[in-house]
Amino acid sequence: MIFINPKTDFAFKKIFGSEQNPEILISFLNSLLYGGHPRITELEIINPYLAPKIQGIKDTFLDVKAKLTDETTVIIEMQVLNLSGFEKRILYNAAKAYSIQLEPGEDYTLLNPVIALTLTDFEMFEDLPQVISNFVLKEKKVLTDYPINDLELVFVELPKFTKELDELETLADKWIYFIKCARGLETIPETMAQVPEIRKAFEVANQANMTREELEALEQREMYIHDQRNAIKLALRQGIQLGREQGIQLGREQEKQRTREAEQLVQQERQRAKLLEERLRSLGIDPDSL
Repeated sequence: MIFINPKTDFAFKKIFGSEQNPEILISFLNSLLYGGHPRITELEIINPYLAPKIQGIKDTFLDVKAKLTDETTVIIEMQVLNLSGFEKRILYNAAKAYSIQLEPGEDYTLLNPVIALTLTDFEMFEDLPQVISNFVLKEKKVLTDYPINDLELVFVELPKFTKELDELETLADKWIYFIKCARGLETIPETMAQVPEIRKAFEVANQANMTREELEALEQREMYIHDQRNAIKLALRQGIQLGREQGIQLGREQEKQRTREAEQLVQQERQRAKLLEERLRSLGIDPDSL
């Protein structure tokens, strides 16, 4: 079997945003948000996956958004590229999802919690060792929770997850392993097939079950990501080269400045020596005799 890469926006939306298989998203969210406890039993997928009709239309693959039975909104995003302003965008999207719940004149008590769950294929928080990080509003000095924890940002940093197949313990481990490694597998591992929702996710991700239009859209998205990564690498190399050249030029200018300062010191010493020599001669002392 060949499995599509869940880390592309198209594949992620197809697997986790399907109205036909909501149990996949329920299991996934329970594992990452609630430690595997079945807190979520039902949900509504707000912007479900739609098979691509026009090749190349990026908006076909919007992020997955779900509303839980307690009216909590969860925004789920898979981010492969570390783009400028990404951290602000996450916060903006969460705040926007929170604020647009009210119509003009409605009471603030009608606002429901929003959770932004973001999976990244790069490290966001170098100082944090854990794979999953949760951020909420707290008092700055004593870290007391704000009375209303209506906004929560949850991040899953895939590069920090290093467990092998035989080391998987929790449901979260298995889902993260699926996201990170499914593309390189040829069969469904037995330990993961024991979880019905993960087995179903593998079936959805089976390339043999996709239409020609879906395969074309997937290929285009993977090419786009590949091109963007290469563009970022090129920009980085060019930046490093420019910095090196500027450093060399700065070094040369600093060396020239030091040379000029040394020459000025030598000139000043010569002037002082000449003045001293003239002073000695005026006193009738031959400097050469000293």
